[in-house]
Amino acid sequence: MTEKTLNPFEIVQLQVKKACDELGENEAVRKILSVPEKVMEVNIPVEMDNGTTRIFTGYRVQHNTSAGPTKGGIRFHPKVNKDEVKALATWMTFKCRVMDLPYGGAKGGVIVEPKELSIRELERLARGYAKSIAQIIGERVDIPAPDVNTNGQVMSWMVDEYSLLRGVGQTLPAVFTGKPVEFDGCLGRTEATGYGVAIIAREASKLKDLEMSGVRFAVQGFGNVGSHTAMYAEEMGAKVVAISDIDACLINEKGLDVKALMKYMKENRTISGYPKADEINRDEIFKQECDIFAPCALENAITTRNVEQIKADIIVEGANGPTTPEAENELLKRGVLIVPDILANAGGVTVSYFEWVQNLHNYYWSFEEVQEKQERKMVAAFKSVVEMMKAKNVDMRKAAYMIAIERLATPMRLRGWFKDGTYKRA
Repeated sequence: MTEKTLNPFEIVQLQVKKACDELGENEAVRKILSVPEKVMEVNIPVEMDNGTTRIFTGYRVQHNTSAGPTKGGIRFHPKVNKDEVKALATWMTFKCRVMDLPYGGAKGGVIVEPKELSIRELERLARGYAKSIAQIIGERVDIPAPDVNTNGQVMSWMVDEYSLLRGVGQTLPAVFTGKPVEFDGCLGRTEATGYGVAIIAREASKLKDLEMSGVRFAVQGFGNVGSHTAMYAEEMGAKVVAISDIDACLINEKGLDVKALMKYMKENRTISGYPKADEINRDEIFKQECDIFAPCALENAITTRNVEQIKADIIVEGANGPTTPEAENELLKRGVLIVPDILANAGGVTVSYFEWVQNLHNYYWSFEEVQEKQERKMVAAFKSVVEMMKAKNVDMRKAAYMIAIERLATPMRLRGWFKDGTYKRA
């Protein structure tokens, strides 16, 4: 089978076209949603600890503002590129609308291997990036958050830098989410994406007449999303039989002790060497016998190269864009239920929205309140997607996009962004 080479932005444009065609939506809607409103490229000079200066290239993309301010993470990764960031911003728009959040999508990234930087160099880069994009972000304009290789500490530096630049004599916490709880963050935010993936996996299992208790679960990726997905799936009764990271794949047919593995990972920064499992090559994760498979790493994980190895009945996309269109077609032919990323991993942006609301009002909720509100939101979104899927006889990804596009087209029409004969005189 020949491997296809569509990049993430081409993939998301194809997804938009399919959903618009299915809805019979105005061509103007497809055109508007197929490109971002704003793409900013910046070059960030950073003084290194040895006295030299390095220039880092970064991006901030704002996709659509019809429903409200834009929202999306910032990733620090050596493979960041403009098309990837454009795709991620577009996916974020649809993710927000599927969850019925008052946002459009945005995304940011810097081309860097953060492991090569000292903590002070990382801080200078974070502050430099915040300074570079300060003119296009704001608590009512665009609200960044953490993503790959960024965290609460990075967000704290950015909040401080942005507040200093604004010169208003006060901290402006609502401009960034994903902050530490001690610095106006939200309880439950760290766990949110993985918790959401587990909730959606539980709901998806019901469509296949499976009970979460005893379901065999496999997870690709053991960072924040993958580890919390596995932990909450285990708490819901699933048997986590396989987990992989960048170094290895661990298997245990009796079920891995996820919390013990999380502790081992924290101490060793790898799952390799964990004593209570069999260790094999990381790519063997795709071959494992399981009921639910959750890819929680990066884009293009499931491709035509490995799709025939997949044995799961359900795929829950914890990562953004982990399944290529060609691989998805093969899986759908086999009757595999694919829960798309814009629904499955929307827990992070949902709780980021909660953090933003709390920051704006300076009123904070308990951990239990946050998780209860998140679960209610995600179950409602899942049900709406299933209803669309059944009503239109389409796959779940197309159904999710159709819901999002319906929720985007209405405010765009009302704003007068395009004309299609639906206007009426007062």
